[in-house]
Amino acid sequence: MKFLVDAHLPPGICALLQSAGHDAIHTRQLPAQNQTPDQGINDLSVRDPRVVITKDTDSYYSHLLLQRPHKLLPIRTGNIRTRELKALLEAHLPEIIQALEANSLVELNRSAVRIVA
Repeated sequence: MKFLVDAHLPPGICALLQSAGHDAIHTRQLPAQNQTPDQGINDLSVRDPRVVITKDTDSYYSHLLLQRPHKLLPIRTGNIRTRELKALLEAHLPEIIQALEANSLVELNRSAVRIVA
């Protein structure tokens, strides 16, 4: 699966996803880097079908209303240490992947993966 990790999240998430066999890029790798506007992120996610991973609530509403980005994994943990976030993602990754194969909006919170749409 292909992922695009938003600026609100650490680039180390890409390494975790890549080690699990996924294609993952961070906004830091885009031409405008972490200044890439939401529209640019959405366009890339549709053009090169990628799941956007973000803490940004604007993406959530954009996906519900416009189906952009292509697929979305909002992180709903509040403030969390990077190592805790990576451990949480790693623990739930098989469930996240399975949910995203059949759905377009899947949330991750501190205790569960939730299918939204």
